[in-house]
Amino acid sequence: MYVLAMSTIAEFRIPAADLVLADSFDRLSDLSVQLESSISRTVPSLWIAGAGAEAVTDALAADASVAAAELLIETPDRLLYDVEPSTATRTRFDRLLEADATVLDATGRSGWWQLEMRFPDRNALADTHDRLDEAGTAVEIVRVSQLGGGPTAHPRLTPEQREALVAAFEHGYFEIPRRTSMEELAAELGISHQALSERLRRAYETLVDAELQPAGEHAP
Repeated sequence: MYVLAMSTIAEFRIPAADLVLADSFDRLSDLSVQLESSISRTVPSLWIAGAGAEAVTDALAADASVAAAELLIETPDRLLYDVEPSTATRTRFDRLLEADATVLDATGRSGWWQLEMRFPDRNALADTHDRLDEAGTAVEIVRVSQLGGGPTAHPRLTPEQREALVAAFEHGYFEIPRRTSMEELAAELGISHQALSERLRRAYETLVDAELQPAGEHAP
């Protein structure tokens, strides 16, 4: 039997000067960066666009927040680098992850990072925010949502749909790369692959409908 747990998803912005690659953003104004976790597990892998390989390599080499960078893949539109953060940069990331948080997505542009992270609960998010604030890091929270909980978490989801969504999030089904497959998730819940797929599909439809329709106009 799967036990429901509370999870808090937070999206927030942090200046690159308080995290990583501030020098590179200053040097290359059109630079855009996307975290890619599926290539390397030891150091962050970053997709970088907006400049050529030579310019990006030079910028990373001169960036105080970067200890080392290796170009892995070069395509016409973007470049993939393994980037080893400096000691100071690792300390900043440690402050983010001390509450057992998981980085779901991270994008950088125009001197800012926007992150989507999953925390065990709202208290863990609050503790992380306070820790960053005490360290002088400017944090702008964009959105906070909660996944899981009792029947009031979302009144239009059935208990089975809610359980499927919580299990999918907790087991990393929505992460990139996925930490579990549909088959493994179905086995965890004790249902068939088809039943899980149907539950998730109907849950998606319900959530999208609730998000797009004006308040008070949802179908009964």
